[in-house]
Amino acid sequence: MAKVRPTEFFRQVRTESAKISWPTRRQTVTTGIMVLIMTSVLAIFFFGVDAFFSFVVRELLGLLGPR
Repeated sequence: MAKVRPTEFFRQVRTESAKISWPTRRQTVTTGIMVLIMTSVLAIFFFGVDAFFSFVVRELLGLLGPR
């Protein structure tokens, strides 16, 4: 790996960071809302799946004998 002087490194960093395409405020808010919605939908889905399997396991264990 080639050694780069600190001044050269920071110049390269500055050049590369000028190429970054930052999202607009509207894009950031829209993406944040979509993340919250999808997180909520997935949380509800996995809660339902977990409740279903919990019910099935409890019923199967109930077949083995009295509680």
